[in-house]
Amino acid sequence: MLYRARRRAAAHGWDNVILIQADMTTLDPSIIGAHIRDSGGSAASEAALATYSLSLMPHWRTAWKNMTTLLRGDARVCVVDMQYPIGRARWLAPLARLACALGGADITAHPWQAVEETCTDVTSASTRGGHLQIRAGRLGRPTT
Repeated sequence: MLYRARRRAAAHGWDNVILIQADMTTLDPSIIGAHIRDSGGSAASEAALATYSLSLMPHWRTAWKNMTTLLRGDARVCVVDMQYPIGRARWLAPLARLACALGGADITAHPWQAVEETCTDVTSASTRGGHLQIRAGRLGRPTT
C-alpha cells in the first residue's frame, strides 16, 4: 500500500504527503511526531481515517490511542468497520463471520465505539444490513 501511495503522490505532485510504515499498536507517538516534523509536516494532524483496519488489531484500543495522540485536540476522526449483520440481514451472519475470519478481522471488536466514547458531534451510519458501521466525530480535547 505504501508503494502505491508513493506512486500516486508522485504522479499527482502531492509534495505535502508524508508516508510512514509503523505498527499502530507499538509505535511511540512522540517519535512519529518528530519524524513528521523533520519531514516538513505538522506533528498534529487535523484528521484521521481508519477503514477496516482496527478490527485487524488485537489491541485496537492501543492503536486508537496512538492514532489520536498524533491529532490536534479538535481533529476529525472516522472509523469504518464491521459487525454481524442485524435485522432482516442477520441470516448473512455466517458469511460475514467467514469473510472476516479469512481477512483476519475480529467481527466482534466494534472499534467505532471509540468514536462514540471519545468524540463530539458524532455522525453514525450503517449499511449492508448493519454489517458495515461508520462513525465520524470530532475529538473533544482542547487544542494546544
